[in-house]
Amino acid sequence: MRKKWNCYICRMQNAGMEYLNSRLMFGMVPGLKSTRLLCEALGNPQKKFKTIHVVGTNGKGSTSYYLAGILKSFGFRTALYTSPHLVNLRERIRVDDEPIAEADLERYLLQVKAAAELVNQKNCLGEKIEPTFFEVLTLVAFLHYANSGVDVAVLEAGMGGRLDSTAVADGGIAVVTSIGLEHTEILGATESAILKEKMAVVGESSEDASGKIFVLGGLSTSLLEDASEFASALGAKVYVPEIRNDIQLPNLGQHYVENASLSLAAAKIFCESVSVPNGGAGSLYDDALAIQVLVRRSWAGRMQTLSDAQGKVRYILDGAHNSHAVRRLVQALDKYYPGKKFHCVFGALKDKDVGEMLKLMAPYVSHWHITKTPYPRFRELEDLRCQLSGLGLQVASEGLLNRAFLDSVRDGASDDDPVLITGSLYMIGESIQALKQDFEGLSFFRGLEPTTNEHR
Repeated sequence: MRKKWNCYICRMQNAGMEYLNSRLMFGMVPGLKSTRLLCEALGNPQKKFKTIHVVGTNGKGSTSYYLAGILKSFGFRTALYTSPHLVNLRERIRVDDEPIAEADLERYLLQVKAAAELVNQKNCLGEKIEPTFFEVLTLVAFLHYANSGVDVAVLEAGMGGRLDSTAVADGGIAVVTSIGLEHTEILGATESAILKEKMAVVGESSEDASGKIFVLGGLSTSLLEDASEFASALGAKVYVPEIRNDIQLPNLGQHYVENASLSLAAAKIFCESVSVPNGGAGSLYDDALAIQVLVRRSWAGRMQTLSDAQGKVRYILDGAHNSHAVRRLVQALDKYYPGKKFHCVFGALKDKDVGEMLKLMAPYVSHWHITKTPYPRFRELEDLRCQLSGLGLQVASEGLLNRAFLDSVRDGASDDDPVLITGSLYMIGESIQALKQDFEGLSFFRGLEPTTNEHR
């Protein structure tokens, strides 16, 4: 009897997570109807704080992370919303760099579930809403930020902008990091169409977007012209910051310097838009302080170096999972480790262009160590072995990704050379879980237990 009672209590304690996981079956459904109805039912928590949107094809996560850290250093109580997570779902929803507590996550999930039921009861003759996984998490984030008394939330859009659930927060500033062809069946067939779809995160009309500001990142000349025309039609302003040459970051690569430059510009614009306490004059922005913050702010799993107690770099983690990201990876290796070849732990999902990724990486790898996680979408080791063999490359070792496998690779490498781990964010998450107790750079993850990553 006691065992049955304990099982019942366990189910009750996890009812929120069960509801969230039940949303997976609905996949991605662009549109704001469900989110708006639920926000209304929940008392519009998204209106209780200021918002900065971050949209784009690549670079959204690091830009958001840098920006949130800068604003926090200025004394703002700052929220951060990102996706996907690496180890635990709670990473996605943070206030002042602290992940949402497990009890709060469960509580807010049940509030969203109750709100959805209420909306459907009121609309009993109409079509029922079925919020998606991402929509539910976005609403949980809004509730958490509102109840935590945040001043500003930095929201990384999931996909697109105009129809992304984060758009209902109606921020006054939107950062556009980069534009490339992605999700063309939803976002549009050209880069120009995708750009406009993402910029519309601030609204689709001059009534919605007038006076708002776009901070534009790595766009081509033609896309910058398109962005300026689109913003002008909306009555919005554009700002194109210069790439700063005085930025030092833990993350290796020029693209992170570019993203940090966007963050500095967005922080300055935000500070100029808010009142100085006690009627003071000027701006809360402090460039020197912001630069100091960036020196220590490492975006996990993206060209992240892990150093031991003596300061020696033992691993480089990078979630590069397509040829575009691998090009950025090898550019960084060229700059920071010229002429060096690495022991590389590599794994990839079945839907990735592994052949092209391996070709780009081959000049930088001395030993290939192929791996996979239990996640069913991972390529089998035999498949990776065949891909490497077809390129005339040898496999040095292979096995499931765990601490023992990483230790064996580390033991076989030169003591002076870091081991490179790359090919998939799923794999980076597994690596972080295996290594987090030994490296201070992963201390954020020590209180987080792994949760499913099916929804990435």
